[in-house]
Amino acid sequence: MPDRITITDFQAPELDVYARFTEAQLLNRAEPEKGIFIAESPKVIERALDAGCVPISFLVEEREVEGEAKQILRRCENTPVYTASYEVLRELTGFPMTRGALSAMYRPKPKEAGELLKDARRVAVLENVVNPTNVGAIFRSAAALGMDAVLLSADCSNPLYRRAIRVSMGTVFQIPWAFLEIGSDGTKLLRQYGFRTAAMALSDDSVSIEDERLASEEKLAIILGTEGDGLSDGTIAGCDYTVRIPMSHGVDSLNVAAASAVAFWQLGRNR
Repeated sequence: MPDRITITDFQAPELDVYARFTEAQLLNRAEPEKGIFIAESPKVIERALDAGCVPISFLVEEREVEGEAKQILRRCENTPVYTASYEVLRELTGFPMTRGALSAMYRPKPKEAGELLKDARRVAVLENVVNPTNVGAIFRSAAALGMDAVLLSADCSNPLYRRAIRVSMGTVFQIPWAFLEIGSDGTKLLRQYGFRTAAMALSDDSVSIEDERLASEEKLAIILGTEGDGLSDGTIAGCDYTVRIPMSHGVDSLNVAAASAVAFWQLGRNR
């Protein structure tokens, strides 16, 4: 087991990543190779380690060192482990810790969209989905319901924001993802790899998600838009299909995370 370091000084600089750094500081756009993310809970930390992510340190509730966190700490014997009681950690972080363990890790090298598309058949494409809770939920559905990759526009919430990781239950480390310029260039890249595109949107010429033509497509990119406004007119116009989910009781739309689950289940199961 790695050496434990009992927290006695809340202002220790080693704890800044857990208690004082903002998401923008963790992301470190100026020097992305030095970017950090925070994984919460032994299950999520384990999935990050399995994906090859490199830990910097752990912050663990004392009772969990020999509990749920024991196995992951054994995998990382040379990584510092900061410990304290539940009450001290809650005061330090400002929130109740999930399952008593956090880990600061280096951000992995970003993937290229083309690298993910070459062997994929079903991909999710997100345009300006800015809420990290929605991004995390979409990743969880994508991983569970047959998507091979997730592509995001530059304005989307980063999948390695703390809340996105937590809501995804670590599936952001299980399903590959990359950023993609949405619009004509992005559509061109998708077509280059043989994809047809389906915009999830309400319009006069939209087809039902149950349309047999969608299921028969060899390669399909399912494109979902920002909360509230949905996809841009330009993105919809550039897609091969505009797709709607049949509704009842006068409801006209679903939250983007809920819509993604329906779309991935219907369009991913016939792949």
